[in-house]
Amino acid sequence: MKLAILGAKGAVGQNLVKLALDGGHHVVAIELDWSDAPALQSNIRLVEANVLTDELSDAFSGCDAVLSCLGVGKAPKVLLDPPPLYTQGTTNIITGMREAKVDRLIVISASFVEAKNRGPVYFKLPMMAALHNVLDDMAEMETQLRASAINWTAVRPGWLMEGEITGDYVVTEDVIPQDLIRTRMADVAHFMLQLAQTGAWSRQTPALARKEAPEATSLSAVVKDILG
Repeated sequence: MKLAILGAKGAVGQNLVKLALDGGHHVVAIELDWSDAPALQSNIRLVEANVLTDELSDAFSGCDAVLSCLGVGKAPKVLLDPPPLYTQGTTNIITGMREAKVDRLIVISASFVEAKNRGPVYFKLPMMAALHNVLDDMAEMETQLRASAINWTAVRPGWLMEGEITGDYVVTEDVIPQDLIRTRMADVAHFMLQLAQTGAWSRQTPALARKEAPEATSLSAVVKDILG
C-alpha cells in the first residue's frame, strides 16, 4: 500500500512509519520540517507541510489511505490554548483527500472524549483539567468526520505512554474498559496500520488500552507526565 502519514516525527508517527516500511509499504511522511531527516529508504518520500494552512492533495496523490498521528504536545501553554489541529486540520485533510480522490482516513482521538471517568482520582482531576480544551477539539473533529462522506476511523486510546509494541492490547467500542487506563503509543501505531490494511472499524471509534504495571498509573507517573 501507499500510505500518507501526518505527524511522522511524533512518538506514534515514528512507530507507524517504521512498521509500514518494515511491512513493505510505501510511505509519504508529512511533517512541518524535515531539515534533520535521517538517511532515507527507497520506499519513503518526505513532504514538508503545515496541515492548518497548506494544500495537501499533492502529498496524498496515489495514496491508499491517510493516517494522522497529529498531536498538540503537553506544554501547559499549548494545552490551555491548543491550535485547531483536530478541527481545522481535519477539514484541510479531508479537502486534500477529496481532491486527491483518497477515501480512507484514520486519525487519533481519545477514549476520554466519550468518558472522562476513567482512572484514579489523582489522575482524573489534573489530567482532565489539563486536557479539557484538547478533548473538546477532538470531539468536534469526530463530529466533522461523522458528517463527512469519507471512510474514516477515529482511534480512541487511553492515557498514552511510551514502551515497545506488544500487540496484546484490548480493543472495545468507543470507550476503554473500566479497569484499564493506559495505552502504548507504539500499540496505537500497530493498530492504525492494521486498520489501513484491513479496512476494519469503518466510520467507528474503537478504543484500545492495555493492562500495565502498577507504577505506570502511579501518582509519580501522573506528575511526570504533567511536568513533561
